[in-house]
Amino acid sequence: MHDAIRFLAADYANYADGGTCMNQGRYYEDFEVGAVYRHWPGRTITEFDDTMFSLMTMNQNPLHIDEHYCSQLQHGKRLVNGTFVFSLAVGMSVADMSLRSIATLVYEDIQHTAPVWHGDTIYAESTVLDKQESKSKTDRGIVYVATRAINQKGETVLTYRRKILTPKRVFDEGRSFWPSPSSS
Repeated sequence: MHDAIRFLAADYANYADGGTCMNQGRYYEDFEVGAVYRHWPGRTITEFDDTMFSLMTMNQNPLHIDEHYCSQLQHGKRLVNGTFVFSLAVGMSVADMSLRSIATLVYEDIQHTAPVWHGDTIYAESTVLDKQESKSKTDRGIVYVATRAINQKGETVLTYRRKILTPKRVFDEGRSFWPSPSSS
C-alpha cells in the first residue's frame, strides 16, 4: 500500500501557488535495465497520413505517392513511407521514454523489417538496455533503449535504438514550469 501511495504522489507536481498538475515522463532514477514499456494507444495509418507526410518532407518517391506505378511492382500497391513509420514509433514512445529528456543523443541501427500498408495499426514498445550516469554532470544520465514497432498482426515492422540524456530528480529542484503572472 505504501508503495502505491508513493507512486501516485510522484505522478503530480505541486506548485508554490497551491496548484497541482500531472507529471509526465520519467527521471533517470525511474528507469531499470530490462524494463519493457508498451506505448499505447496504437495508431492506424491512413492514406492521407502517408501522402501528407511524404509531400511535407518532399519525398517524391513514387513508392509512396503513385498507385499506378506501384500496381506494376512486387507488392502491387503503395508502401507507407518508412520515415513516417519511424517518426510515429519515436512519437509513440515519448511519453514513456523521453518526455523529460534533455536531449536524444543518438538514433542507431534503424531497421525496417516488414512493409507497412495503409490501414495498418502500429504499436510500439521499448526495452531499457543500459543506463549510465553522466561523467561530467551529476544531475543527469544516459538511458539506452531499444524500440520496436509492430502491426496489428504482431509482426515487427521496425526496430531502432537510441540514447537519451535524462535528468535526475535533482535537475528539477527549485524549477517551476508553470508560467507566473508578469509584474509589469
